[in-house]
Amino acid sequence: MAGKSGLLITGAVIVVLGVLALAVPMFTTKDTKELAKIGDLKVTAKEENTHVVPPFVGPAALILGVVLMGAALVRR
Repeated sequence: MAGKSGLLITGAVIVVLGVLALAVPMFTTKDTKELAKIGDLKVTAKEENTHVVPPFVGPAALILGVVLMGAALVRR
């Protein structure tokens, strides 16, 4: 029983990630890097990185999640 519910939960999580990938295909992260340090003096720079989720990832995750959830329900 535990394996079936784990498969169902895994499928649901993958479906949610697929929907999220479709809803937000691009996101930005911010990173602070230390450029130099002399004694107590620190020189830092903030850098923004844009990440793009490939267009096939969202639909593929949706399909995989639905298949996993279906397999868990059929096994019950």
